[in-house]
Amino acid sequence: MRDAARRSGVLGRRLYLRFYLALLASLLAAAILFGLAHLRFGPPRTGVATGGVHMHAMGFVALLVVIALVVAAGAYPVVRRLTGRLERLQRSVEAWGEGQFATRVAVEGEDEVARLAASFNHSAARIEALVAAQKSLLANASHELRSPLARIRMVAELMAGQATPSMQAELRRNVAELDQLIDEILLASRLDAVGAAIPHPEEVDLTGIVAEECARVGAALDAGMVDVRGDAKLLRRMVRNLLENAVRYGAGSPVDVRLAEAGEAAFRLDVCDGGPGIPGPERERIFEPFYRIAGASEAAGGVGLGLSLVRQIARHHGGDVQCMPREAGSCLRVTLPRAR
Repeated sequence: MRDAARRSGVLGRRLYLRFYLALLASLLAAAILFGLAHLRFGPPRTGVATGGVHMHAMGFVALLVVIALVVAAGAYPVVRRLTGRLERLQRSVEAWGEGQFATRVAVEGEDEVARLAASFNHSAARIEALVAAQKSLLANASHELRSPLARIRMVAELMAGQATPSMQAELRRNVAELDQLIDEILLASRLDAVGAAIPHPEEVDLTGIVAEECARVGAALDAGMVDVRGDAKLLRRMVRNLLENAVRYGAGSPVDVRLAEAGEAAFRLDVCDGGPGIPGPERERIFEPFYRIAGASEAAGGVGLGLSLVRQIARHHGGDVQCMPREAGSCLRVTLPRAR
């Protein structure tokens, strides 16, 4: 008896049964109303005036409209409740997909949609915990690498007199590359931890930052006065990574930088070079962590995180970066909102 009652309770909570019952109730109401219409507006008797026939037809049409309204009114609450829950589930899934891993869905009822929401919450909590553990492990491991790296650098300096110049240069290059890798991993982890916005934005003279970085690498600059709100250190890192990328892969060509308006509410920063360029299918992939385009040499330097950090920093400031189509060389464009 208990098992039968439990099964009947489960069946009563099935979503498809609710639809069937709502449909049957609507059809039953329609049949009753149609029967009443047939009794009330049966076939007109012979000899009835034309006006009577017209009134008969109008009354029948009016009753059909009433039937349609009754069916719609009966089905609307069931359908609207379901679609409302699905819309809330969709909004939560979209927010979660945008990186808001703390998003959860309200579990309403005990049907299939409720079980789907509960499954989503369980999966989201599990993935959030895994992502948090991965970020913590990456940040801690990168931080702990600082100590052995400092010891390696000290030993390299002590052994400088015993190694050939070429070996010393190679050792310094490898230590500097490892130091850059650790620094960029720590920065990427910190950007992931603070969320999608800068915690304490301030007004920054971006023109001054770009001018200083261009002078450091000898790039040509064409810029107007531009102020943004954000983190000055992060913006400087963004500009430096763009310029170092252009110098590293520009095959010795001049680097041209342009800082200009992009409408009333934004501006754009273009960093262009005359190197071999970036193939169309890879113009988006170059912003993935540790991705290198085909034919790129490790001897050129870089750890594969520079452009990934550029995108992270740009998006944290409300903008983005893209690789623009170009016949010769490459051109990276950062778009950011103006200071308000």
